[in-house]
This record gives sequence, C-alpha cells and structure tokens, in this order.
Amino acid sequence: MTKVIQINSGMPGLGYADIPRETISVLVAYNLIPQLLSQRVIESAMSTTGYANAPIICTPAETSHSLEQFYQHWDLTTEEQIQNWCLRYCLNQEQLELLATRKLRVEKFKQITWGHQIESYFLQRKRYLDRVIYSLIQTDNKSIANELFFRIAEAESSFAELAREYSQGSEADRCGIIGPVEFGSMTPNFAQLLYTSQVGVVQPPVAFGNSWVIVRVEKIISAQLDDFMRQRLLQEKFEDWFQQQLYQLSPEEQIWMGINSKSAQL
Repeated sequence: MTKVIQINSGMPGLGYADIPRETISVLVAYNLIPQLLSQRVIESAMSTTGYANAPIICTPAETSHSLEQFYQHWDLTTEEQIQNWCLRYCLNQEQLELLATRKLRVEKFKQITWGHQIESYFLQRKRYLDRVIYSLIQTDNKSIANELFFRIAEAESSFAELAREYSQGSEADRCGIIGPVEFGSMTPNFAQLLYTSQVGVVQPPVAFGNSWVIVRVEKIISAQLDDFMRQRLLQEKFEDWFQQQLYQLSPEEQIWMGINSKSAQL
C-alpha cells in the first residue's frame, strides 16, 4: 500500500510523490523529510527551467562522462557490478542517469537562471567582496587608547609594538595585524570605518561596544570576477532562490524545513 506525500502542488512543477508507507516511516524516523522536500523543490525547478520550459538535460557525452565518474566513485568496474548496484537500490537506467548527472544539471540550472546577471550582481556586491588587511589595537580604557594613538602619531612607538603590548584581543599575538578579511564579513559600522579610511593613516580611537579601537588600513584587495567568484555568486543566487521557494511550501512542509510559517506571514 502506498501513501501519497503532497509536496506543494501549488508550486509550478511540484506534484505528488507516491512513497511506500514503510519508507515514509523511515524518512520520518531519521528526519529525512527535509532532504526529500529540498530535492523535490530543486528537481521540479530543473524540469521547467530549460529552453522553452523544457527540462534541463545533459548531452550524451556529458551523461557518459558523468556515469564514468559515478562508476569510479562507487568502484563499479564491470557491467554485472553496475546492474547489481542498480538492483540493490531499485534504479532503472533513466533513474541512474538522473542520479549521476544531478550535480551537472544543477550547475546548468544555475547558469541558465542567473548566469546573465552575474556581472551586474558582482558590481552590486563588490564593496562587500573586497578584502582588507588592517592593524588593530583594542582596549576598554579610553585614556589608554588616546595615549597610544598619540604615541603612534608622534612616532614615539610603532603600531606593532603597542598592539603586541596593549591590545586586548587575539590580534596582539600578530602585532595587531588582521586579514585579509572581506568587508561583508564585518559589522556594518566597522566596515564603514575601514572602507573610508586612507591606507596607511592611523585613525583616532573610536568606541565599538565596550572597547575603544585604533585602526590603520594596511592594504585593500579588490575583488575580481574570476571563475571562482562566478561560481560563488551563482551559488549565492541559488541559495537565495531556494530560501524563497521554501516560503511557497505548505505550512506543514515549512515546519519540516524549520520555518515558522506564522512568523513568515507577519
């Protein structure tokens, strides 16, 4: 006997999954329903995102290469081993090919959906992707902070030796040097302080939380739109899209995915 799991039939392409009752109990017992829902959302999107709303598919050469990699991963060296593996996991040839090519199809989905947006998206994000190397002294004593600033400004002591002696953070072990760090990984106020500072110029003490900090920007490293950055930005777009899809799931499914559906409606 089968039980039908409905996975948000209101979402384009998402319908029903006929799953044996005993399999459902295993999925629930091992908390695998979120993985099932996630994969169904992605597979549904790939079924309608290709050209002319056709499924995203791989060429015969791509499929063959993906299968070869799959066989190597599972150490399947003979046709008999491949057939036995498929029998063990109840997969026909079409299902095997979908499994083997899934990673490639997801990458194609990303490229088709957002590839044309990456240049403009990069320009929007560049300020946060740029990295900085800076020197830092932090202390909870305002008077000490002012004294250290003037000692550096008057060249009485170097930034490095004062950081090593007085700074109260882990940067003291590195003579005050921190980075490279992306601006986007910092609190907005601190990132703004560094972003607007002139390289090589020591900034007067500024209060951040319970500490007073003295900073000097040593180097700005501009982000580049290379292949690695393209893949990163495509992944960001993909993850943002996926989170939006979760809010289209039913209230029960959102609970499985760890979303408070009542809060989402506020």
